[in-house]
Amino acid sequence: MATIQASFCSASFSSASSRKTKATLYSQNFESSHLSVPRLLVNELNQRNGSLNLTATSSDLDLNPKSDNRKGSNLGDSISDSNLVQELYAIMEIVVDRIEMHNNIKAQRDNWNGLLLNSVNGMTATAAIMAGLACVSGSGPSILSLKISSSLLYMAVTGIVLVMNKIQPSQLAEEQRNASRLFKKLHEEIKTTLAIKNPVTSFDVKVAMEKVLALDKAFPLPLLGTMIEKFPQVVEPAVWWPEEEPKCHDQNMSDMFERNGWNENLEEEMKEVLGVMKGRDSAEYARLSNMVLKVNKFLAFCGPLLTGSAAIGSCLIGLPGFGSWGAAFGVVLGALGTVVNSLEHGGQVGMVFEMYRSSAGFFKLMEETIESNLKEREVGDRENGELFEVKVALQLGRSLSELRDLARASSMSSKFQQAKEECASKLF
Repeated sequence: MATIQASFCSASFSSASSRKTKATLYSQNFESSHLSVPRLLVNELNQRNGSLNLTATSSDLDLNPKSDNRKGSNLGDSISDSNLVQELYAIMEIVVDRIEMHNNIKAQRDNWNGLLLNSVNGMTATAAIMAGLACVSGSGPSILSLKISSSLLYMAVTGIVLVMNKIQPSQLAEEQRNASRLFKKLHEEIKTTLAIKNPVTSFDVKVAMEKVLALDKAFPLPLLGTMIEKFPQVVEPAVWWPEEEPKCHDQNMSDMFERNGWNENLEEEMKEVLGVMKGRDSAEYARLSNMVLKVNKFLAFCGPLLTGSAAIGSCLIGLPGFGSWGAAFGVVLGALGTVVNSLEHGGQVGMVFEMYRSSAGFFKLMEETIESNLKEREVGDRENGELFEVKVALQLGRSLSELRDLARASSMSSKFQQAKEECASKLF
């Protein structure tokens, strides 16, 4: 009997020891894994296992703290990339809105040009007819009413023409057309960046924003205060791109010419093309811009002068000492004013000036792009040479072989001191 009791006590002691050992092992496993569990579950486990002590927390955590850090870092990077992508999409939405705004204002200013020109020509024709009728009406109250009406119409035409010459509606419409086209181009550039570049960087967002602001500055929407000067003293090419930030370059020439699609032949080719654009294309469009500006200034001066003189001539009709000269002034000068105003605004001379100025800006942008790539000493930081050559050729309306032939011809003419006759661009 004593032996059975001893065996039972020994078994009970072994069972208790086994439970304590298991509890201790469980406790070590929980502590080593840093597992956190809800408070109710902890209390229940503590009640069942006296030797197991757990700390309750408000939420469950992953088992591996090092994995936590890696996942947190990856999560932060993905959130940052997602924010940059969202910023680019937001800029795209703004660009689409700008396109719509410029299209609407372009249509509005096209209407201004047509409606104002038709109104001016109709009023001028009516004033000239009244001046002629006043001349043949003899004397009396009828001649006075015709004279006053003709003079008032001529003065109104003079005021309207002065306003039209100041704002140049056809040039305003051309500015908005250019702005719409350039914003569409920027929209496609941002789409390309989102499609092929991974990850998107903060520099991409900064460049896109700077381009939007540069376009807003180059092609303002309001008329008052920020309107582009329509008769500048010096004609400058249109500039719609942000200024490039200066870079620090290593003055030592590297010997890595075969990297990134660049080589010595391509550099020489780009230098020759650059020289042709500066010597022929940019100079030609600067000359054309100045010529059209002079014509526009002359027409803008003559139009109000003729209609104003016609108004004075209408007032002189029937006065002693002037005879029929007053009527001649009123009718003939009014007709000449109609011709001049139709040439200026119907011919859209302001639009032609803006077109030439924008073309000069196009070549200036190409020149700056080529120069910035050639000045970049580290060829790895340049745009890919083969892609860059294709872009330059297409922008000039040439094939690659034609572009190389142009550079070769320019090099030969420079060596033999011959004048360069061919322009770089075949588009304009």
